[in-house]
Amino acid sequence: MIGIAENDATAAPTGLERFGFAMNAGGPHLARSMMLSDLVTLLSDNRLEQSRSKLLDAIEDENVLGKRTTRSRKLAARHMGALYGLDLDVPLYRDFVYLWQRDPDGRPLLAFLVAYARDAVLRTNTQFVLGLKENAPFIREELEAFIDAQDPGRFSAATLKSTAQNLATTWTHAGHLKGRVKKVRQRVRPTPGAVSLALLLGFVTGDRGPLLFESSYMKLLDCSPAAGMELAELAAVKGWIQFKRVGNVVEVLFPRLLTEQEREWVTTRQDRIIDLHGQVPRRGRYHSRSRDRLPRQASRTKEA
Repeated sequence: MIGIAENDATAAPTGLERFGFAMNAGGPHLARSMMLSDLVTLLSDNRLEQSRSKLLDAIEDENVLGKRTTRSRKLAARHMGALYGLDLDVPLYRDFVYLWQRDPDGRPLLAFLVAYARDAVLRTNTQFVLGLKENAPFIREELEAFIDAQDPGRFSAATLKSTAQNLATTWTHAGHLKGRVKKVRQRVRPTPGAVSLALLLGFVTGDRGPLLFESSYMKLLDCSPAAGMELAELAAVKGWIQFKRVGNVVEVLFPRLLTEQEREWVTTRQDRIIDLHGQVPRRGRYHSRSRDRLPRQASRTKEA
């Protein structure tokens, strides 16, 4: 089983990136959805604790995802590496795998939360689907206009259409939409594992106490504070997090998910830069014309 190692002194990137957040302005959703079925295949039991380099080799060389061409295998490796990190030395991915093992019902939302933290295209457009009332129709053209309004003229009509389709697929897999041809909004069903990860994301970005249950990450789960606290209690019983509530005083801690060093990294609320209404971060590897190949670097597997 995946766990944390307290004695890791490896140098980490600065800011939230050291936890696994990605700050680039583009993202894999310009080309793909969150690739949930591929992720399920990749993270089979015999590969859960493999290093990033071995996982990328499994995609490209062993073709475990069953892609038809060498190019499609390389693209799959690139996009999945960007979406999830696939590196057990990165806290976000390590904790994702920890909860993925223990909460199978929560896997779609766990994957969605990680993709949200790592893909600015998904982050900056998810407010669209959250703003739809339950059973309201999803209209792709309205999403295209929503995307274009954030950076007018940046994307061609074809890119707007494909990006909207990719986002709709992700929201369907995560549970925010239902239907094939005609999609409508539905409320997702959060699980103890998904709530644990959402609370962790809120904690890392500066929320504390009751505010953890009102964070942008909890809103992704369509989860009220009261429902979130009930699920947090279940997660605490399972030993995934620590949750204490006495009257209006609420405390959530993550001894199973954060090392002592990582707890020291945690920033103040002023450092929060990833939320539904945040500014678009700097441009980086993923924009509409990017063809960079994701670097393949070996990582150590952490075991508890």
